[in-house]
Formats: sequence, C-alpha cells, structure tokens
Amino acid sequence: MALIGLIIFIIAQLGYAGSIRMVGVNKYMAWITSMIIQTLLLYIMAMLNWLRFGLRAVVILGCILFLVRMVMAIFKIQKIPFEGFHYFDLWMIVIGLSLGTTLYSSPLLHYDNYSHWALIVKYLLLQGHLPIASDAIISFTSYPPATALFITQFVTWVGFSSGAMLVGQFLLIWAGLYAVFAVLRDYTRSTNAFILCLTISLINVFNIAIRMNNLLVDFILPVVAAAGIAGVYVYRHQPRLQCVTAFLFGSELFLIKNSGTMYVVMIGFYLLYLLMKNSKEIKWFKRFGKSLGLTALTMVGSYLSFF
Repeated sequence: MALIGLIIFIIAQLGYAGSIRMVGVNKYMAWITSMIIQTLLLYIMAMLNWLRFGLRAVVILGCILFLVRMVMAIFKIQKIPFEGFHYFDLWMIVIGLSLGTTLYSSPLLHYDNYSHWALIVKYLLLQGHLPIASDAIISFTSYPPATALFITQFVTWVGFSSGAMLVGQFLLIWAGLYAVFAVLRDYTRSTNAFILCLTISLINVFNIAIRMNNLLVDFILPVVAAAGIAGVYVYRHQPRLQCVTAFLFGSELFLIKNSGTMYVVMIGFYLLYLLMKNSKEIKWFKRFGKSLGLTALTMVGSYLSFF
C-alpha cells in the first residue's frame, strides 16, 4: 500500500468530515455523510465522462478543505466545540484498525458470478469510465456503481490490490456503523453504547452468508440504510438538514443496488412521520400537507441520480 497516497486520502477524509461538521452535521454522521458526498461527486464526474479527473480532483478538494479548516482554526475564525471522547469511540478505532489490517492481508473471495464488482473496480481504474453495454465484463445491465466508485477512488491513491479494495469497502461499512451511535441521547450512560457495540460484534460473528472479504454490496446496503435512518432521527428538530440527509442517503442507496429502493421507502416514511410529529403547524391538514410535500420533494430528488 502506498503510504503517501494513504496519508493524502486520510487528510481528504478529515477535510470533508470536518467541513460538513461546520454546517451542523453530527460528529458520528460526518464520516459516512462525507463519503456519500464524495461518491455522488464521482458519479456526476463519471456521467460527464470525467471520471479519471474526478478520482483525483475529489480527493484534492478534500485536502484543500482540510487546509482551509486548519487556517480557520489557527486564526480562530470558526471553532468546532469538542464533544468528548467516549470508550466506544476507542472501541471502534481499535476494532476498526484490527479488521482493516486483517482484510488488507486477506484474499478476496469472489463467489458471486452475477456481479463482478472487483472487475468493475479494475475497469474503472484502468479505463477511466463506466462500463457500457458492449463491455463483456458483467452479465447484467443494471449495476449501480456507488460503492465501486468509492473503492476505485481509494485504490487510485493507495494502489490496486485485493486487500486495498476490501479496505476501501470496509471504510464505508465502518463509517456507516459508527453513524448509528448518533442516536444515543446521553453518551455518559454506557449501557446503550455497550448494546450497540455488542450488536456490531454479533453482526460480524453471525454474518456467515455475506462476509467482509468480498465486494458484494448486500452488507453495505442495510448498514447505509441504518445510518440514514439514524440521521433522520438525529436531525428531527432541523428539518432542512433532515431532508438533505434523507436526500443524500436515498441517492446513495439507489446507486448501491436496485433493491435499495426498499430502504429508501423506509427512510421516506420515517422522514414523513418525524416531520409531522415535530411540525409547528397547529392544524393537522397543514402539518400533513407541508410534511408530505417536503418528503415527496426529498424522495424524488434522491431518485434523480438513479434515473
């Protein structure tokens, strides 16, 4: 793995995550949200046939955002309050590093002949554009490329290998699982956090059908959906940020797999419920109409990327 490329990639992630926190994004939601933003930027670049440029430009933009944040911090232009460091943060870091190191040295299992995601990542890296119908590397016509684009961005900077692809996908999974901790109301109470840590452990132990040592998207899909639902809940008193979050995660789910539609519908209904519940409108029909309008606009917007 290219150490310099890895450092640049990490700096870019810090730049994106830190920048969106400055506009009110939750600490635990920041990582997966910033990765989704990068994926959507890459998707736009790919649709414009600028993928090769985008794989570098998106990361460079993150590094620029990091430098801007450092300058703002040095001159005390804007300060992000420190929200504390809890034991489950340390747990996620230690377990994440252990799993990431293990995956990097693990062989890539490829037991699904239907979706050759490793081949698509290699194709994106070497050819610099999305596969088309005449390319014989896939056996199906609809392959939402969200995770493949992020993995391709990762291996562009750290070097192409089976382990690097697994680590790139693992970053998405682990960031999504970390976002679930945002639902905790009191971080000083250890019981709920312990239950979440235990649940994450059990998922990895009993997830026999879909392990992390392959590039199938079936594990990422529910993880991203859970993070999206957590975001809709966390921003329940910030309807604008709530709708933007639902839009981003809905767009990502549509672009991960066709069956992501089911999870988008779940996010949409939950968004509608919370908008109605926290609306300041007194009359129920005004509350319902406004909430339904915002939800419909958000869900239609998230479908546009897939469309």
